[in-house]
Amino acid sequence: METNEKLMLTAEDVAKILQVKESCAYRIIRQMNAELTAMGKLVIRGRVNRRYFEQKISI
Repeated sequence: METNEKLMLTAEDVAKILQVKESCAYRIIRQMNAELTAMGKLVIRGRVNRRYFEQKISI
């Protein structure tokens, strides 16, 4: 991972990557965070782990 690469993505970041509105990005983050919580992971509201996000959308 590059030093300037964020560990956590915000809704703005997700919206830019997926080319969707921020409201849609927040829904995606909530869904991913619910999945992470079910796996016993700690989550931060409004942010999603970059590695998990990239795995889920197959970047």
